[in-house]
Amino acid sequence: MVEPLEISSDLSEKLSYNLPGFPVCIYEGSRRIQDLNAFAYHWHADLEFVLILEGSMNYLVNDQTVRLEKGNAIFVNSKRLHRGFFNDNGNCSHIIVTVHPTLLGEHTSAGKTFLNQKFGLNADDFFLLSEEVPWQQEIINLLIEINAQMKTDSGNLLHLISRCSYLSACIADHIQEKSSASADIRHLAIIHDMTDYIHRRYESKLTTDDIAASGSVCRSRCCELFKKHLYLTPNNYLVQYRIQKSCELLKETNRPVSEVAGACGFQSASYFAYVFHKHTGQTPQDFRKQAMSSAI
Repeated sequence: MVEPLEISSDLSEKLSYNLPGFPVCIYEGSRRIQDLNAFAYHWHADLEFVLILEGSMNYLVNDQTVRLEKGNAIFVNSKRLHRGFFNDNGNCSHIIVTVHPTLLGEHTSAGKTFLNQKFGLNADDFFLLSEEVPWQQEIINLLIEINAQMKTDSGNLLHLISRCSYLSACIADHIQEKSSASADIRHLAIIHDMTDYIHRRYESKLTTDDIAASGSVCRSRCCELFKKHLYLTPNNYLVQYRIQKSCELLKETNRPVSEVAGACGFQSASYFAYVFHKHTGQTPQDFRKQAMSSAI
C-alpha cells in the first residue's frame, strides 16, 4: 500500500470564487481563455468538474489525454496538473464547477483523513463521465442543477452547499486507490513544487536551474519530468504561464502594455508583443480591444 502523500493546499493556483470566501467556483461560458484557445496548465486543491454543452474539447490530466464530446463531463481530482484545449475553430461551451475541500470538512481530523483517502495523490486522477452510465448521469444532472442554482441567486447558500457536497460524495463513492508505484506520485509532487515556484516567481528572471532547484532535482531531471508530464520544456511552461497572466492583466486592468510586459516577466514591450503574437495570433492591443468588446 502506498503511503499517503500530502501537498499543502496553498501551493496551488488560486481560483476566483463566485462569492468572496465561499469555496465554490461555478462558471458557464465558451472558451474560457479565448486568446490561447485553451485552459493553461494549472493545478489547485479544488475538485474540478467540466461538462461540455456544445462542441468538444481535449483534456490533459497529468500525462493522460481524453476527448470530451457534447454531453460528456470530466472529474479532475485535487492537485492534478490539468489543461483543456481545442483542436479546431469550432465553438465549445461548457460548465465548470469546482469545490474546495474546506467545504467538505477538511478542517476536521476525520474529514481530513477521508478526503486524503479519496482526493489525495494515491487516488484516481480523473473520471470521464457519460450520460450512458446511471451514476455518471446523476453527476451530470447535478452539475446542471448547481449551475442553475448559482444563477437564481436565491440567497439560501445551504441549497448550494448541499448540492456541492452531494456532488463530491457521489464521485467519492467510485474513487479507488491507484496501483501505480510511489515513484510516480513522488515525481508529480516534484512537478507541483516546480510549477508552484513558477507561479510565484513568474514576474522575475528565472532560469531552468532555478526551476530545477525548487524541486530539489538537477537540470536534466527537471527537463525530463516536464517533458514526461506536461509535454513542455520548463521554459515553454514559464512562457505559457506568463502569457496567461498577461491576458488577465490586459482584460482586467487599463495598465499600459509596457507595464503588463514588465509585470509578467518580459524584458521589453517589443519582446512581449512578439511572444504574445506567436502564442495567440494577436497583438496585446488587439487582444485587449477584443476582450473589451466581448464584455459589452
